[in-house]
Amino acid sequence: MSNKSLYLVQSTFSATPSVLSKLQQIYSPEDTIVLMGEAVLELSHPFLQQLNNVYVLDTDAEILAGQKTENLQLISYAEFADICLNHTRCIRLN
Repeated sequence: MSNKSLYLVQSTFSATPSVLSKLQQIYSPEDTIVLMGEAVLELSHPFLQQLNNVYVLDTDAEILAGQKTENLQLISYAEFADICLNHTRCIRLN
């Protein structure tokens, strides 16, 4: 296990741009981001578009209504659990 961080972005739709701007200041390339709930709707945010992988739970992807991006990776709860176990810390942003 390394010192990478897992960021869970669980903010409301209106608060997500501000949360992502703050995250952009502390994010490092070995970190992982999982968008949850209404935050999924901000998938087209410029910061997120620069990243290789942005994870979204398959149950939250329903609100995307077919919106796809190249860097989006849908994950199940089991895959989410595996991602959590591969990080030394988890930070929830809302």
